[in-house]
Amino acid sequence: MENKEDKEEQEGSAEKFFKNFGKRMDQFTKEVQESGGRLQVELEKRFEELKDSAEKFKKEAENKERWKEVEESLKKAGEELNKAVKAAFKKKTENT
Repeated sequence: MENKEDKEEQEGSAEKFFKNFGKRMDQFTKEVQESGGRLQVELEKRFEELKDSAEKFKKEAENKERWKEVEESLKKAGEELNKAVKAAFKKKTENT
């Protein structure tokens, strides 16, 4: 049979174990929260960088579209000028 002192010693060991286990779990939880916070900050930073890159890309694409429109307008204007010049010289040639 176990005596009262052995039983108290076992209970004391279990209490120490669970107390130590609780402290370790608290520390682990704290570390997880801290790393989660750092990870969240890092992810937010990366997200902002991606947003900035997307905005720059959008502006560049808009500028390219704008330049395409300018290029198309200039091309049309050039074609119209070419037609006008040909028509002017054609009429002049026909009249002589």
